[in-house]
Amino acid sequence: MTSMDVIELSRLQFALTALYHFLFVPLTLGLSFLLVIMESVYVMTGRTVWRDATRFWGKLFGINFVLGVATGLTMEFEFGTNWAYYSQYVGDIFGAPLAIEGLMAFFLEATFVGMMFFGWERLSPRQHLFTTFMVALGSNLSALWILIANGWMQHPAGAAFNPHTMRMEVTSFYDVLFNPVAQAKFVHTVSAGYVIASSFVLGVSSWYLLKGRHGEIARRSFAVAAAFGLAAALSVVVLGDESGYTLTENQRMKLAAIEGMWHTEPAPAGIAIFALPSNSGRDNRDEIKIPWVLGLIATRSLTGEVAGIDELVARARVRIVHGLVAYDAVERLKRDPRDAPARAAFLTARDDLGYALLLKRFTADPDHADAATIDRAAWSTVPDVPALFWLFRVMAGLGFGFIALFGAAFWLSSVRCFGCRPILWIAVMAMPLPWIATEFGWLVAELGRQPWAVDGVLPTFLGASSLTVPQIWTTIAGFTVLYGVMAVIEVRLMLAAIGKGPEETPAPADRGAFEGCAVPAE
Repeated sequence: MTSMDVIELSRLQFALTALYHFLFVPLTLGLSFLLVIMESVYVMTGRTVWRDATRFWGKLFGINFVLGVATGLTMEFEFGTNWAYYSQYVGDIFGAPLAIEGLMAFFLEATFVGMMFFGWERLSPRQHLFTTFMVALGSNLSALWILIANGWMQHPAGAAFNPHTMRMEVTSFYDVLFNPVAQAKFVHTVSAGYVIASSFVLGVSSWYLLKGRHGEIARRSFAVAAAFGLAAALSVVVLGDESGYTLTENQRMKLAAIEGMWHTEPAPAGIAIFALPSNSGRDNRDEIKIPWVLGLIATRSLTGEVAGIDELVARARVRIVHGLVAYDAVERLKRDPRDAPARAAFLTARDDLGYALLLKRFTADPDHADAATIDRAAWSTVPDVPALFWLFRVMAGLGFGFIALFGAAFWLSSVRCFGCRPILWIAVMAMPLPWIATEFGWLVAELGRQPWAVDGVLPTFLGASSLTVPQIWTTIAGFTVLYGVMAVIEVRLMLAAIGKGPEETPAPADRGAFEGCAVPAE
């Protein structure tokens, strides 16, 4: 078995590349539809100021789009280089959405993105709007297929282990496609991307208003970002609630860890707004709870029970013991594929085979595991509770803060008054916060799935390639340097484009609708 040092370093490398990649993807998702909105207004009104705004934000979209594509390709290769056994074991299911993403969404996006950038003088306004919409559609379809693949890792529906091939195979692509976890993750993730893009546009527009520059475009961009951002921020909270509800059915251990819920409480359970969870003590200190709230959110009822970590560990212990029946049957089928009793035994316990595989971390032969080893394996199903508890609460707190910010900005744009300097400064200073919230959300989703690469099916420690520690450190160092250079280039190009500002077409007839309260230039 691959050493734990290699496994942990492989996880670190993938986490670093994924977090870096996710700096660009959400902005691409959100900016694409903001461009559609602005260009639609241009097509409907004919006002050139909206075309100028679309072209300006489109330039920033293009810079970000290139970095998103480049960093995404690296992650695709890492499944083969660092997670070879994972790719072999579940590639039949996991590879299908990724292939569709490349063949359909990515090529759709790539086909129209050039027309969007270079077709302003060659296409009619309506034709150009269509290309912009297709770019936005391609970007979001790309996210859909990626999140279907990731959602399957969180909740492996529509697949089963085949003892003939010794790998997971698709039994129902419909169930893979309409996986409830994948659907909830998709709408929640893209809404978070819309918040990031809205915050970016709002912040840059606020900066222009504070400096007294490009007022016509800044006011209109501010108004669009405020409205779109408010709707997106509200959607993130509502859809986040839906994601929590799916955890109750499909990932109960993740939910219990997020809430620091060590023991099952009488329904409806309360929610901890503050606590100091301890992995070693398996309890919480200085806990402050609001009664009933967790039960209402997680079960949508006053009678539904939210299982605690202790109870879920006990269930895992039972599943490990039951899974040993399937493990023993698979070993017999390896020796004799025609062994009918072994096949019958496997069919009775195949859903718990993954739990028996957890024992391989603690013993070379799971069939000879004693009670203490089984208990260790059962407790290994508990992720890092303190990390999940606080990552989730910071993310949720920021989410409600974005509603307040966009609400204030929407009010300003509604009364046509852009002279409130404190709100403008807050919008500028808050620009990095949606990225922080989104990165924390990714960490909650991925850390909460541990110790599984595929929940209940394949433990993470079994999925890694047979690499050495120096090899992985070398690639981590190489990626860090490369991505660091790319980040510097990205930021400099963005700042240069923002510093230069939009190219404005003089159009006196456009003035008036967004004049309102002006901000004195500094």
